[in-house]
Parts: sequence; structure tokens; C-alpha cells
Amino acid sequence: MRIAVVGAGAIGSYYGARLAQAGHEVHFLLRSDYEHVRTSGLEVKSVHGDFGLPKVHAHQSSHSIGSADLVIVAWKATSNHLYEEVITPLVGKNTQILTLQNGLGNVEALSALFGSDRVLGGLCFVCINRVSPGVIDHSASGLIRLARADGPVDDYLESLVIELKKANVRCEAVDCLEAALWLKLVWNFPFNGLAIAEGGVDTQILLGELNLESKVRALMLEVISVAAALGHSIDKSVVDQQIEITRPMGAYRPSSMIDFVDGRPVEVDAIWRKPLAVAQHLGLDVPEMEELCGRVVDKVDPIVVL
Repeated sequence: MRIAVVGAGAIGSYYGARLAQAGHEVHFLLRSDYEHVRTSGLEVKSVHGDFGLPKVHAHQSSHSIGSADLVIVAWKATSNHLYEEVITPLVGKNTQILTLQNGLGNVEALSALFGSDRVLGGLCFVCINRVSPGVIDHSASGLIRLARADGPVDDYLESLVIELKKANVRCEAVDCLEAALWLKLVWNFPFNGLAIAEGGVDTQILLGELNLESKVRALMLEVISVAAALGHSIDKSVVDQQIEITRPMGAYRPSSMIDFVDGRPVEVDAIWRKPLAVAQHLGLDVPEMEELCGRVVDKVDPIVVL
């Protein structure tokens, strides 16, 4: 496949590098790391084995990439106002668009611009950080759940899963994207939110020194209740499972916390405001979600981009 990665930060660089290693023609659209990656390539430190790409197709403009078979969108939702400008030059007759972004609203925005038949959503349950220019640290194994924006699993989705597995990426296709989005929010809403609300701390501090496990559990259960009201049953055992998975991560820094500490825009709408708005629209009592959303907004104001 000819693949364009839009937003080649930690997530985009890692999965793009895996696909390039597997033999696909991958083009990376970069901002701050452009010069380094253009001259020195990408280095991946991974629990599945370290590897490097000394030569990379690095670009500063999507016009220089041209149309692709697959466009992977991996930038933060705070850049979504650039969807049309950046992605349009990459879209040909049969192009598919896969968003690996967090939170709600991304798939809908892409579908409105390019048609829902082109759009796929991917939820990454994985620990990946960019530790320096062109260097990606994959510290804990993970899974991507892939789904169509407009329907059940089809032949294309199954073929994409096969290609990702060939690239040493754990993944599976699922029939309902909305259910997968809410399952991801079970972790993202509390851990990303509390990491910011507590002033910029990692998951080890949240569960250890600050002893906030009970708060994490309460938030997770509220997110699960919203999913249930939408018709998506998430077993409550997921709460124990998510906390057990998080402990071995050690001092993991959630992506939103990194943005907050570095003074960059935070995905407040996608990860907190929109899920809370869904709960309120359904008439649900979610005091923990309301409190945390308010704390996050107070912390990131005025750097938040609405």
C-alpha cells in the first residue's frame, strides 16, 4: 500500500514505521521533527524488538505526498480544523482514511468532509511516547480495534487487519465503532484527566502516592454507565482489568498530560466535554465526570483550543 501518515508524533510514527518495515510505501507528514527525520530517519525502541528506519519519506506538505491508498490520521483532535486543508490532497478515488485519534467527534468530522464510506476508526490500547526527535518508545504491548464508520466489518477492513498483523501490530476488527470508542474512554477519561487535574503527574503517582484508585474506579464506572445507556454493554470487570494493566506501566505519562506540561493545546472537547455532553443529554447522573471535566478545563485554560 501507499500510505500517508498525518500527524507523525508518537502514535503515527510508530505504526507508520511498523508498516514501512513490513514493506509498504509510507510517507510521513511532519512538523517539529521534519529535519531530523529527513536526515536521520526514525528509531523505534519497542518491547517487541528495537528497529530503525534510516531513510524515511518525510514531508512538510501533503501536496508533496499526493494521493494515497490509506491515510492514517494520528494528530491530536486540537488540529481537526485542518482536516480539509491537509487531507484533501491525499484523497484519490479509492482512498480510505483511518483515524487513530482519541475521544469523540473525529470520525463524524471526517465523514462529513470525505464520506463515511471512506472512514475507519482505530482505538489504540498501547503505551507509546516520543522521547526525542525521531525516537519513539513503545513500552507496553497493545491492541488496535478497528471499525467502519458506517457499518460492520467488511472485506477491506479484514484485509487491513491482515496487513497490520504482518507488520507486527496486534489488531482486531469489530462491528461497532461507538462501542469501541467508549471502551477506550473507560481508561482515557480518568487517567488522562486526573494526570492533568493533579498538576501533571504520571499513572504511577496517581495510583501510588496520591492513592486515587477509588476515584479512578468511580470515573470508570460512570463512563461504563453512559456506554450502557447508549446500548453498549461493557462488563464491570473491565475496571479491574484496566487498573491491573496500568500498574505495570510504571511512571507512564498519558499523552494529554504531556501536552499540558509542555504548554500545548489539550484535547478537552474530544476526551472530556463531548462524553460529558452525551451523558447529560441522556439525563444521567455523572458527578465524577462533571467534576473532573471542570478540573481539567480549569487547569488547561487558557491554552485549550476549543
